[in-house]
Amino acid sequence: MRRIVATSAVGPDDVVVEIGPGLGSLTLGLLETGARVLAVEVDARLADALASTVDEYAAAHAAPLDVLHADALRVRSLPGPQPTALVANLPYNVAVPVLLTFLEHFASIRHGLVMVQAEVADRLAAGPGEQAYGVPSVKAAWWAAVTRAGAIGRTVFWPAPNVDSGLVRFVRREPPATTATRAEVFAVVDAAFAQRRKTLRAALAGWAGSAAVAEEVLRVAGIDPSLRGERLGVEQFAAIAAAKHVVLAP
Repeated sequence: MRRIVATSAVGPDDVVVEIGPGLGSLTLGLLETGARVLAVEVDARLADALASTVDEYAAAHAAPLDVLHADALRVRSLPGPQPTALVANLPYNVAVPVLLTFLEHFASIRHGLVMVQAEVADRLAAGPGEQAYGVPSVKAAWWAAVTRAGAIGRTVFWPAPNVDSGLVRFVRREPPATTATRAEVFAVVDAAFAQRRKTLRAALAGWAGSAAVAEEVLRVAGIDPSLRGERLGVEQFAAIAAAKHVVLAP
């Protein structure tokens, strides 16, 4: 836990949102930094017990802790000072949507560190052309610069899971400059990777209306239609979404 906290680089000036604190091990480590912590926990019993855990093991740090009993995927507002960082051991089955949801709805989050399943960590941090590159990679890159920050073996958990874990660090950055909306860009990403072994001309045919229109859009965007989506960065996907407006303009 202390390794995660140290790698996250949070400090007394941060307001940290933690997703799924569980029994509070990471919460205790975060409180030791002097940061204010807002823990979001979906399990009512665990949410109710967290304050008692902090009182017992870190009474001197109890003041800056707030607990919100809620489903992180449904949270659209947070009480008190808005978070500047997100540090969490994310539930593996919802790690990507939780991270993207918080980056979308809480612009105050500037940086963070999450522990996720090792394969998910690879996908989040992968760049164009890498084997793990896909939809999570591109969508995360829309919001932030994402990098791997270490590995966590399964033996540190009890009971030990059947998977290894990875640490992922992110630093928010401005989205690509484009006339298209985020939703329009993400629609291109989804279409390109739905049939990832096909060329962009073929994979984007349904999105564009036909393969011929898809090719025209790609050429306007300056993208080779024979490429696959796995070769493109988020800026190029944004260019494709913007080019569709040009091609289909009345």
